[in-house]
Amino acid sequence: MNRWWRLLRHRWMDRHDSARAVPDDMAERLTRRVTASEARHTGEVRLVVEAALPTSYLLRIGPREPLAAVVRDRALAWFGRLRLWDTEHNNGVLIYLLLAEHAIEFVADRALARRVPPETWQAIVDRLGAQLRAGGFEDGLTQVLEEVSALLVQHFPSDAAAPGENELPDAVLRA
Repeated sequence: MNRWWRLLRHRWMDRHDSARAVPDDMAERLTRRVTASEARHTGEVRLVVEAALPTSYLLRIGPREPLAAVVRDRALAWFGRLRLWDTEHNNGVLIYLLLAEHAIEFVADRALARRVPPETWQAIVDRLGAQLRAGGFEDGLTQVLEEVSALLVQHFPSDAAAPGENELPDAVLRA
């Protein structure tokens, strides 16, 4: 029965739910924060808020493939689709929120993943989850952008003499 409820929940939710979670004015403020963050380091940050999984992903969830693995695969798919893997310094970060499952996933490209241990990413995810559960959607996302930015500044600071080019759009993607 749980499988059917999950399927209905995901089919019921759509892009409008993402727009309600992150209204236009909030999306604009978050986009400005991403832009300001990227001025301080050479990394690329993308924020994706997706309402629901496609049916093909939902049908994979089961005893052999748990929800967490499917959510990770979806985040990796977005990482590839948005070309975060294709940045000059291999230091892109995807912050992925799946509204239907209240799931959060981070994907860091190779160069950054080598420098930041998984426990650090998990701690950031845990803090974001607590903020979201408390109703602080914008505050939580702002905090996480600051934390990710601090990691990127620590490991990949921008060179003031030769600032890097913005390789990818900064806009929040609501799907």
